[in-house]
Amino acid sequence: MGVLKSAMADAVLTSLWVFAMPVTRISTSIFLTSYLGIQPKSLSGFVANTLFTSLLLITFTEISKALGGASFNPSTSAAFFAAGQSPSASLISTAVRFPGQAAGGVAGVKAILTLLPNQLRQNLRGPSLKVDLHTGALAEGVLTFVFCFSVLSVVVKGPKSPLLKVWLLSNVTAGLVSVGRAYTGPSMNPANAFGWAFANDKHNTWEQFYVYWICPIVGAILAAGVFRILFSKPAVKEKKA
Repeated sequence: MGVLKSAMADAVLTSLWVFAMPVTRISTSIFLTSYLGIQPKSLSGFVANTLFTSLLLITFTEISKALGGASFNPSTSAAFFAAGQSPSASLISTAVRFPGQAAGGVAGVKAILTLLPNQLRQNLRGPSLKVDLHTGALAEGVLTFVFCFSVLSVVVKGPKSPLLKVWLLSNVTAGLVSVGRAYTGPSMNPANAFGWAFANDKHNTWEQFYVYWICPIVGAILAAGVFRILFSKPAVKEKKA
């Protein structure tokens, strides 16, 4: 797939993901409280949310395959490239995909704000900084590091079962979101953060680029570096005749 086609595929997939995540979260919350009497923040609610997230990831995995391996997260794109797990990608092609993913994030948020009823979207704000700038930047970088290292470990070195892989990643994501909620949202996905920042006219601020772009990408690259160190194959020494 050409570079521009990859970027366009990423834009489509990212827009769908950014739209689907909050819609799934809202739908799950309504279903749990209205029909099952379960509070979303309870242990049962956590398990149910993880299950619905797993189903969403399975769906998007198939959509990604149909789009030729599209990605909806610049952080994971950077991590897989830096870890040497994207053999067909180059530094330029990886960088070109970032604007496509950012544009997809904007489109996804616009769709949410346009299509969802006001009573459902009034509490949707997207990732936001809740601590000082540098603390938030560090938190987003560390969370993205753990997220990307987990993704690389599970996808490349994890169990063979696709369902088990998705379940593990869903639990990791849910756990990191719970930890990072008091710091940056969190995002761990620059395209998603950019979409919401654009809707709130904060997309061109230093906070947006520092906290939600620079530090997550650095965290992703560091995760790839650690992954390569831990899982690189040792060089085979040739036996002397």
